[in-house]
Amino acid sequence: MAAPVFDPPERFNIADYFLDARVREGRGERVALRLDDRELTYAEVQALANRYGNALRETGLRREERVFLLLDDGPEFPAALFGIVKLGAVAIMVNPVQKPDQLAELIDYCEPACALVGGAHLEGFEAACAQTDRAPAILTVGAGAAASGRHRSLDQLAAHASERLKTVETHRDDAAIWLFSGGTTGRPKAVVQTHRSFANTTECYAKAALGFTEDDVTMSIPKLYFGYATGSNLLFPFSVGASVALFPEHPTPEVVFEKIRRHRPTILINVPTMVNKMVEHPSARKQDLSCLRFATSAGEALPAPLYQRWRDTFGVELLDGLGTAEMWHIFVSNLPGAVKPGTLGRAVPGFEIEVRGDDGRELADGEVGRLWVRGGSRALGYWRNLEKTSAAFRGEWFVGGDLVSRDAEGYVTYCGRADDVLKVAGKWLAPQEVESCLMRHPRVAECAVVGIEDAAGLTKPYAFVLAKADPDGLEEELKAFCLDNLQAYKHPRRVIVLDSFPRTHLGKIDRGKLKAMV
Repeated sequence: MAAPVFDPPERFNIADYFLDARVREGRGERVALRLDDRELTYAEVQALANRYGNALRETGLRREERVFLLLDDGPEFPAALFGIVKLGAVAIMVNPVQKPDQLAELIDYCEPACALVGGAHLEGFEAACAQTDRAPAILTVGAGAAASGRHRSLDQLAAHASERLKTVETHRDDAAIWLFSGGTTGRPKAVVQTHRSFANTTECYAKAALGFTEDDVTMSIPKLYFGYATGSNLLFPFSVGASVALFPEHPTPEVVFEKIRRHRPTILINVPTMVNKMVEHPSARKQDLSCLRFATSAGEALPAPLYQRWRDTFGVELLDGLGTAEMWHIFVSNLPGAVKPGTLGRAVPGFEIEVRGDDGRELADGEVGRLWVRGGSRALGYWRNLEKTSAAFRGEWFVGGDLVSRDAEGYVTYCGRADDVLKVAGKWLAPQEVESCLMRHPRVAECAVVGIEDAAGLTKPYAFVLAKADPDGLEEELKAFCLDNLQAYKHPRRVIVLDSFPRTHLGKIDRGKLKAMV
């Protein structure tokens, strides 16, 4: 597959690229958003975005100022996002269900000019604002929030605003959206991403590699505030005039199956945790997923046994891949017709990857090293963090903490994070290897392996698991299972059964909190 060449003009705004251009092309009457109770066309989304943009401008929002979005998945989210970007301002998507102290930290760190807050999240965000002297102006979004009367309502302001709004001609390298890095320890870093990046990945990954078309209907398990979903369930389909199915409910397997029956998506945006829940559901084999061309998986490693169970249960291709906020979205992926289970796939055409050692030299096939990647979607850096920006952004390359190996065919295998890999008995151990082994056991629903120092200061692997049924005797059973299937030094010295896992702001397992439990 030839690498796409994307060279946007110097004056370039993604609100025009993803939304306004569809209306200019004559696609204004195509269905853009599919909701449970109604549908919105591209022209209707554009009109709402323009009204929101005009209302925000009347409140005094200026170019390059930052705006928090704390909204559930619904028409207000894309309309607000595009309305902000149309003004040349910067959108920062925030997980709205974080605790007030976490939100207060983000306010202090990002210093937004204003925040657009849905009714269900207003009380929590007000509590966060009370903890900081940098609290932004709050504009409520949605009828329920407007009824509170405590803040101005964006919807009420927009009701009288014009449906026409000229999109600001931003520079292609201006900041468009800030994303938060998905690290599993410490405070997330704000990644400053440009207009160019969002369009580049769309051209390389969505259009050229996956083949999104205007006939597709996408649906996502992750919510739109997560950059993975922002791309796959909003920007990518909007780039070709396709439809997006949105629902605000928490995605349980029952909800997901019902939404698939209702909307009949052709592309499902998934994560390993929900893949596991869906295949484990008692009615899984009764579900009709024949509408799907394929599903994608990202956010966490997808073990080969889980991939196979998905294929055996639903008969739908599942494409695992890897992306980062720093390179915006997926740049390594399995592709339709070229899936190698247990791997992340190969570099998406338009991106280049290398596996390098600590000395910066490229390693041979099969060796484990840091993943280096370059392409037209590289971020400007981390907000207010020169030290980590300098360490991670090296010329054209982004160098993160992911450890991988690559085989002779170019397929990449994920080996863990550099700060997660364990030195056990003088040998390196990737937690994913133990996790993949544990996931093959019929009594394990989900697991995570971390390193814990013993009384002598030596690191030992500990496993945390969610059991499918009665956990009695599970610890010794799993230890023996690992000893039968792995080298002895790799087996978990303890197996701790949990009712649920602590999660990060992006829903990933928080390994730092697991360590703190011991």
